[in-house]
Amino acid sequence: MKLTGGPNPWASQTTEEYASYPVLEGSKSCDVLVIGGGISGALVSYILSKQGTDVILLEKNTVGSGSTSASTGLLQFMNDDSLTDLIGRFGEERASKFYSLCAQAVDRLASVAAELPDDIGFRRRSSMYYASTEQDVQMLRTEYDNLIRYGFDVEFWDQKQISARFPFSKPAALYSRKDAEVNPYHMVKALLARSHAEHGLQIYEHSKVTGVDYVNAGAVALTENGEIKAKTVIWAMGYETQDWKQDEAAVLEYSYAIMTPPVPDLSSWHEQAMIWETERPYLYLRTTPDNRIIAGGLDEPLSKGGLTADITTARSQQLLDEVRALFPGLGDITAEYSWSGIFGSTRDGMPLIGRHPEFPNSYFIEGYGGNGTVYSMIAADLMAQAVSGHEPEELSWFPLTRSHFKDTAI
Repeated sequence: MKLTGGPNPWASQTTEEYASYPVLEGSKSCDVLVIGGGISGALVSYILSKQGTDVILLEKNTVGSGSTSASTGLLQFMNDDSLTDLIGRFGEERASKFYSLCAQAVDRLASVAAELPDDIGFRRRSSMYYASTEQDVQMLRTEYDNLIRYGFDVEFWDQKQISARFPFSKPAALYSRKDAEVNPYHMVKALLARSHAEHGLQIYEHSKVTGVDYVNAGAVALTENGEIKAKTVIWAMGYETQDWKQDEAAVLEYSYAIMTPPVPDLSSWHEQAMIWETERPYLYLRTTPDNRIIAGGLDEPLSKGGLTADITTARSQQLLDEVRALFPGLGDITAEYSWSGIFGSTRDGMPLIGRHPEFPNSYFIEGYGGNGTVYSMIAADLMAQAVSGHEPEELSWFPLTRSHFKDTAI
């Protein structure tokens, strides 16, 4: 599966030099084998190795080179599926607890980032979720009421409040102040370097898993040049998990993004808040510590032609036009980086985390959705409990084998 198209926009933003890791050769053993060196694999390896678990991580290419390199690094507690929608789908208790879990995960990511010696571009940010049309205002009002009822810190802004803070006008918006942004590629590199140097994590790059044999006491993962015997396997392969098993709940699409050169003056952008909208598929925007603008969206179904350069160029121009329309005072800004990637979501708005009946002694982390990194943090903490012998109740919220979808957005 070709995960990305275009250059890695984060490489130039990652100033530290990180060591590469060897190819697996021979036979090794561990308590937990993590397959996949993206943000999911890095977070769960960091949390597990820090608590003293003997962990080995295998990556078929280089760490951080898959979908993580195409991620735009928005960390939000609000989801592509609103709290209101999830209440209708799963009931008030489970929906509100899930949103609380997402908010806690953003705080956990802040704590993890603070533990790293490198500046990975983690910044606390506000978020503005605006109504794309007048018809969406009542939906936002209902969502606001539900968020407030369950204790989430959010404000409802009308058109005048938006126009007073931004150079554009929208019918209404929800404004929250407890989200964050990050350089996801740098985060992976820093997490794994710290885990390797201080917590004993073994990392092997260019070591593709070709098969897994399950035994009573665990599993044996095979590569071209070696094998790993593990008590537990954690599959953290992101969207490539679908090459190993098909999840009925999963939906894969193409998504597109751009990054501008540094912009001299962003004073018209209130608090440099992350911005997204009620339209589906939605446009979203954020900034970087050096005043670049990132815009993304225009999600569309997979096609036989794949991620072509011509399509990426056309979608990049569309995104640039959207930025210029919202912020006309920025002048004739350009896109220094344009890229595309596979983006995964689920039919019911919940990630896929947990066991699968056809893969004994294993767990899967599939943080599909716009909050992928937040879901990966949730999964890492759940895995830490599960591997220690206590499977938390929350794992039952995200079953891999669910097949009935009610009131879904897709």
